[in-house]
Amino acid sequence: MIEQHDVIDILTQAITTVVLSAAPMLIVAMAVGLIISIFQATTQINEQTLAFVPKIVCVMLALLLFSTFIFGNVGGFVSRLFERLNSILIS
Repeated sequence: MIEQHDVIDILTQAITTVVLSAAPMLIVAMAVGLIISIFQATTQINEQTLAFVPKIVCVMLALLLFSTFIFGNVGGFVSRLFERLNSILIS
């Protein structure tokens, strides 16, 4: 039987994995958005669609650049999860 502290620990690891996996793309999107908004403020160009294309391109490039980190992070979590569930269910 799975104990309550085991479930809480697994959920904590899952949330940490999700945050660490999403962080590179979110940081890149925030940085690009900030740069574009500063550019728009200085040039007084108030076009809403101007920010979308550079953000999408930069997030996709960040996804390609950090894909090994993300897959390693998620793969490590899944392998730890299966090992932990195996040890919990056997004992």
